[in-house]
Amino acid sequence: MNWTGKTIGYAVTGSHCTLEEVMPQVQRFVDLGAQVVPIVSTSVMNTDTRFGTADNWQKQLKDITGNDIISTIVDAEPLGPSKRLDVLVIAPCTGNTTSKLANAMTDSPVLMAAKAMLRNLRPVVLALSTNDGLGLNAANIAKLLVAKNIYFVPFGQDSPVAKPNSLVADMNLIPEACYAAMQGKQYQPMLVQRVQS
Repeated sequence: MNWTGKTIGYAVTGSHCTLEEVMPQVQRFVDLGAQVVPIVSTSVMNTDTRFGTADNWQKQLKDITGNDIISTIVDAEPLGPSKRLDVLVIAPCTGNTTSKLANAMTDSPVLMAAKAMLRNLRPVVLALSTNDGLGLNAANIAKLLVAKNIYFVPFGQDSPVAKPNSLVADMNLIPEACYAAMQGKQYQPMLVQRVQS
């Protein structure tokens, strides 16, 4: 995968328990030669949790990418007219973000970035992390599976016994899924086995 000369929008939403897992993937893009533009949801921008503080996650994103974080709808809107991004990945992509994207709601910087990409017929890649992927959000995921220019990082059940509705992407496959999406292809297999419990 040659990412030299490519600009990746890396959008992070509030599946706080997954943030530590996705940060190495931001670094991988940088190591592969990509320019990475960080974008965060309001939750990631403002919420401290037992998994880390908002300031800590923001510092990591800035240190890894060397770029300022897009954290408002106003700052995300120019991504459309500028055609700055070659691909946008939302990782982790929460159930909340999934449902809003599937229903054309644009009330966060991440969703505005996605709207900007879809306006330009450019790929948006979703790395799911949601406890209701096989519950109420299954209908929204189904809508996005058949939507043009939307692709998925391969995902599976992360805890079938304890949380049978939960779906989480294999975050290690984010660069590969994005590379395939830029070729207009869904990275396969899309359904993968995760940790059994």
